[in-house]
Amino acid sequence: MTPFSRELSAHQLSLGYGQRTVVDDLDLAVPAGGFTVIIGPNGCGKSTLLRALSRMIRPSAGAVTLGDTDLAKIRTKQVARRIGTLAQAPATPTAITVGDLVARGRNPYQSLLQQWSAADEIAVDSALAEVEMTEQRERLVEELSGGQRQRAWIAMALAQETPILLLDEPTTYLDISHQIDVLDLCSRLHTAGRTLVAVLHDLNLAARYATHIVAMRDGKIVAQGAPGDIVTAELLRQVFDLDALVLPDPETGRPLIVPRDRRPQYASPTPTAHELKLELVAEQESA
Repeated sequence: MTPFSRELSAHQLSLGYGQRTVVDDLDLAVPAGGFTVIIGPNGCGKSTLLRALSRMIRPSAGAVTLGDTDLAKIRTKQVARRIGTLAQAPATPTAITVGDLVARGRNPYQSLLQQWSAADEIAVDSALAEVEMTEQRERLVEELSGGQRQRAWIAMALAQETPILLLDEPTTYLDISHQIDVLDLCSRLHTAGRTLVAVLHDLNLAARYATHIVAMRDGKIVAQGAPGDIVTAELLRQVFDLDALVLPDPETGRPLIVPRDRRPQYASPTPTAHELKLELVAEQESA
């Protein structure tokens, strides 16, 4: 029995860098077993909040708790056995195979008295199978495509066997097909019982996959809830200064965002001097 539950929360949380405050007096309870997606404009504090939830940065005020326990008071290896983290665009070690990268996810379970075990091997095998990378186990990570590389990093986080998984922009630099692959995988993990929290920029993908959306602006939460409840034209104006239609997605029924066309519309474009000269020459030749 663990001394704390799986619930991850922030209480009156303030975060910053030096004298600059990024997140101010924020409260958040991550739904256990849900797929929470944090959205908001650049610089609003999304990734900073995610780093605080993973204890990568220390709050200037308030606290992050796991169950009833302050995250700052839990030993590092214990945190790593409860919360797995995938950073944005992680740097891949040189000349490392997929299998060796995924095996690093077992570091929280290693010690001088407890070396590599059959349980570790099973965890790595299961993680590779979950992301469909078993056949790439001996390949160098640097040789993989962007989508495969991202799945390898997710497998490393899965090998930690944590009930909570935090993902900072997991679809960055991926084409649309690989974005869908990664988010389908995240959806399967959530369905299997893990609690996921991800930062995403694509609003339509957030609305399609999330069970809970947290919309941020200027370091504060503007709205949160199920996508169908909070993703409205008014929210998009309030959070992103975006004028858009919100329609039912014909595939899922979830909110589908269609930005209104802001380009100037002209009845007929004004011809340039060069175009007028060509027209005059054409007229003279046809006379």
